[in-house]
Amino acid sequence: MRLFLVALQFLTRLPVRLHRFEPAWLNDCVRHFPLVGMMVGAVGAAVLAGAAQLWPAWVAAVLALAATVALTGGFHEDGLADTLDALGGVVSRDKALAIMKDSRIGSYGALALGLSLLLRAALLAVLATRPLLGAVAALLASHALARMAAVGVMASLPYGGDADHAKAKPLALAVAPRSVAIALAWCGLLLAGLTAAGVPASRLLLAGAAAAVVAALMHQWLKRRLGGYTGDGLGATEQLAEMAVLLAFTASL
Repeated sequence: MRLFLVALQFLTRLPVRLHRFEPAWLNDCVRHFPLVGMMVGAVGAAVLAGAAQLWPAWVAAVLALAATVALTGGFHEDGLADTLDALGGVVSRDKALAIMKDSRIGSYGALALGLSLLLRAALLAVLATRPLLGAVAALLASHALARMAAVGVMASLPYGGDADHAKAKPLALAVAPRSVAIALAWCGLLLAGLTAAGVPASRLLLAGAAAAVVAALMHQWLKRRLGGYTGDGLGATEQLAEMAVLLAFTASL
C-alpha cells in the first residue's frame, strides 16, 4: 500500500500525504504504475460514460480526455513534447539532452502534442458511440498497458541522461525484476477481468501487442539516440502506447 501511494503521488495530482519518504520507494513503486493507470482510465471512463448521456460524442470525448490530463497534470504529455523536440531533429546526444531540459516548447513538440490530443479525442469519440463495456475496457487497458510499456523501457535500458541531475534520481536506477513481474501481474489481472466481463480476448491480445510494439520501438530509438531512457522518454512511451492501444480497440476487424 505504501508503494502504491508513492506511485499515485508521483504519477497524479491527487493530494497523497506520506508521513515519511525513502528515495528507494520511488524506484520500487514502478511495480504499481499499471494500477495507477487503471485508476486514471477508470476516471476517464466514468466521465466519458456520463458526458455521453448529455452531449454529443465529441464533447464527451474531450471532457474525458481533459479529466485524465487534469488528473495527471499533463505529466506524460510534457514528456512527449520534450522528447519530440529533442529527437525530432538531427542533433547530438548532448544537444538532445539539453533540449529536453528546456522548459520551452518547439515546433516538433507542439505538433506531437497537438496531434496526440486530436487523435485521442477522436478515438474516445468513437468509443463514446459504442457499448459501455468496450469504452471502459479501452480506457482501463490503454492507461494500464501504456504505463507498463514505460516500465518495460526502464527495465531494458540504462538511464541515458545525467543521473546526478535527474529530477527523480531513484528512477535513474535499474528496475528490479520483481517490480517488473508485479507490474505485469497487474496487467494480467486486468486483462483476465476484462475477458471474464465479456471483452473479446482477441481484442485484448491486439491491444497488448500494440503496447509491446511501442515499447520495443521506443527502446531502440532511445538506445540509438541517447544510449538509454530519460524521464521524458518514458512519458513519450506512455503517450504513444496509449494511442496504440486505443487504435487497437477501435480498429474495424
